[in-house]
Amino acid sequence: MTKLLCNMAVSVDGFITGDDPAPGRGLGDGAVLHDWYWNGEARSRVVSRFRLSETTRDFIDPFAERVGAVVAGRNSYDDAQGWGGGSPHPTAPLVVLSHRPAPPEATPAQRFATSIEDAVAAARKAAGGRDVGLMGGGVLTTALAAGLVDEIVIHQVPVLLGAGRRLFQKLPGHIRLTLVQALPAPGVTHLHYRVER
Repeated sequence: MTKLLCNMAVSVDGFITGDDPAPGRGLGDGAVLHDWYWNGEARSRVVSRFRLSETTRDFIDPFAERVGAVVAGRNSYDDAQGWGGGSPHPTAPLVVLSHRPAPPEATPAQRFATSIEDAVAAARKAAGGRDVGLMGGGVLTTALAAGLVDEIVIHQVPVLLGAGRRLFQKLPGHIRLTLVQALPAPGVTHLHYRVER
């Protein structure tokens, strides 16, 4: 059965961007959150441009291989300038959760939905039996509140950013997690949680 999982880098103080993220500025001053994607010698088997430590590659590649579609929030989409008409994942189609209409530069390969339920349904259909990746703090929080998330994978980077967009926004109540794996690697600690239901 298709699972929903997030897979995001976060600072120790809980930010997924630095201060002032914006179109053309990406993560604002938070690019340090992704340094570990480029500081190793092992090429990812899924995203060939990534140069990871061997430990990190062996952890994240199996997750990347599972993803058949991505649901991203509109802020992530805009800040990444629409991923050039594609998706943040090299082989997974993109569904954008947004209450605004698709911008003129959106491509037919990018779907837009106004509710998390519609976005997830479209992504599940596009995923062809594989899992759906969630991208963006708003998308993750909305999906958690709707009881849709199965797994949370956090790549905790040893930095305090002090400002930016938070990984988690206000939730309707406590959500219990089970730690599946904690793996320290150069420049990052990988944390894999299962959402309890």
